[in-house]
Amino acid sequence: MSLQPITGTLTAMITPFRDGQISTDELKQLVEYQVSNGISGLVPVGTTGESPTLSHEGDLKVIRTVVEAANKRIPVIAGTGSNSTAEAIRLTKQAHDVGVDGFLQVAPYYNKPSPEGLYRHFASVADTTDRPIILYSIPSRCGIEIPISIVERLRANYANICYIKESGGSCERVDQLIRALGEDITIFSGDDSLTLPFISAGAKGVVSVASNLFPKEVSQMVTTALQNDFVTASKLHQRLSRLFKVLFIEPNPVPVKAAMKEVGLITSDEVRLPLCEMTPENRATLLEAIQELNA
Repeated sequence: MSLQPITGTLTAMITPFRDGQISTDELKQLVEYQVSNGISGLVPVGTTGESPTLSHEGDLKVIRTVVEAANKRIPVIAGTGSNSTAEAIRLTKQAHDVGVDGFLQVAPYYNKPSPEGLYRHFASVADTTDRPIILYSIPSRCGIEIPISIVERLRANYANICYIKESGGSCERVDQLIRALGEDITIFSGDDSLTLPFISAGAKGVVSVASNLFPKEVSQMVTTALQNDFVTASKLHQRLSRLFKVLFIEPNPVPVKAAMKEVGLITSDEVRLPLCEMTPENRATLLEAIQELNA
């Protein structure tokens, strides 16, 4: 499958709930909000989409809804990773059949495989599809980092493994990836607050939580940075920087859902246990940051 290179701002979409159920009507509205505000792509059922507490049927319901609502206007990259290789393969095949444009594949969490195990895991998933795969390295959640030697090996053997989402918080890691792979790998920042330094080091975009709320502003920041207009991009970053911080004052996606309810993008900020609602103090801090941006 041929697809234009994926760069820019990809929104790590929330999954809206109402009375414990997935609100597909609101999910469709969120897709329209993202598309109309110039976002580059959508990433449903990642961590921000509460994939750990969605059923397999729920995963596919969200993916199918987003694919249908996007209607090929922008790429849809589904989170189909798992710490079980067999499960990651199954989810990837099913999402492939639904019509997604690519896949976000997180490093297996909890079981902490060896580098060889990591290679075989991602290779087994890549064998099931010809569509792009974004490797997802987030050691704070998975307990392991995807070694650069494994990224090199995967890239050499699988043409569709050509992206990586870096959520380890290290610009040095971006430097190392660029030195090892150059233009053969497209790097996305996994942290809104690190997007500018990552792009200055060679990254090509961000998988953003903040763009659920402010897709136009985050997209403008990324676009200007990719055009090497870091003066404008830095001004946009400074405007958004407090939001970037407070969106992680409690576990993601609790704050972003609370913020989206406050501005009327969703009707309920429900999350599923073991996540729970924000403390009143943190909610007040969050709302103050939103009001500051909207002033």
